[in-house]
Amino acid sequence: MDEKDCLILQYLYEDSNLTKAAERFYMTQPALTYRLRQIEKEFQIKIFSKNGKNIKITPAGIYIVEYAKRMLTDLRKTKEYLLNMGNVVQGNLKIGVSSNFGLYQLPSILEYLVNQYPKVHVNVDTGFSTEMLDLLMEGTIDVAIVKGDYNWSDQKYLLNEENICLIAKNEIDLHELPKYPMINRKEPAVLMKYKNISSSPLDKSIERWWDERYDQSPFISMQVDSYETCKEMVKRGLGYAIIPRAFINEMDELTCQDLIFKDGQELKRRTWMIYRESSLQLATVSTFVNYIKNIG
Repeated sequence: MDEKDCLILQYLYEDSNLTKAAERFYMTQPALTYRLRQIEKEFQIKIFSKNGKNIKITPAGIYIVEYAKRMLTDLRKTKEYLLNMGNVVQGNLKIGVSSNFGLYQLPSILEYLVNQYPKVHVNVDTGFSTEMLDLLMEGTIDVAIVKGDYNWSDQKYLLNEENICLIAKNEIDLHELPKYPMINRKEPAVLMKYKNISSSPLDKSIERWWDERYDQSPFISMQVDSYETCKEMVKRGLGYAIIPRAFINEMDELTCQDLIFKDGQELKRRTWMIYRESSLQLATVSTFVNYIKNIG
C-alpha cells in the first residue's frame, strides 16, 4: 500500500462517497473501485460495503484507515524533516483554532509567518474547541489552540485566561439571582450529541459555581447560540447572562460581576496551545510554537 492508496482510504472514509473520492484524484469511479479492491486483496479483508454511490466502512476498514493516516503522518514528517535539514524553514503547517481566536488573533499571526517564512504552506481549520481537539488527536493537524480545560496528556501552553462574569443592565443582588430570567449561551445540540456529552468544560464550571450557592436551578428564559447575542439581549433588559469578560467593553454600559467560588478562586476560561512533543521535530511546527510562546 503506497501513499496514494493511503490517501484514497482517507478520502473514502471522509466522504463515504465513491464519486466524490474519485473526483479528488481525477480518477474514474471504476478505476478507484479497482484500486480499492486491490487494497482489500492485499490485506484479505473487506474495507467498505457499497450502498449505491455511498459506502459504509467495516470495523476492519476503520483499523486500516487509522493505519493509513499514521503512514501519511509519518511520511510527511520524514519528508519535512529532510527538507528542513538546511537553514530554510519550509513545508506544511496544519493548525486548528477555536473560532474566536481565529477571528481576532490568528490573522495577524499568519500574516507574520507567511511573510517571514514564504516556503511554509499553512493549512487552517477553525471551529469549536472540541472539534479542534479531535483533529489533533486524529493527527489531522499539528497544533490546536482551544478555549477551555480539556484532558490532554502531551504538551500544552497557557496563552491567556479571562474572568467569567455576570452581566446585567442594572445591578443584581446575587442572593436573589434565581428569581431573575437568565439568557443562556448553549453549545450546539449536534456537537453535544456527536461528543456524547451534556455540557462543555466552561458550562460545568458555571454549574459548580451555581450549585455552591443555590438549591434551585436557574430560570432560563432564552437559549441562544453566541455570547454576542446574550449581551444584546441583556442590553434590552431582558435578563442577565454569564459570559467571558472579553466580550464586554465600557461602551456596553452594563454591570459586570466576576464569578468567584466560595474558596476565593475566580472562575476563568483559559486558552491553551496544545500539541505533541514529537511534532516539534518538524521545523514548521517548532517555529510556530516558539513564535506563539514569544508573543504570548
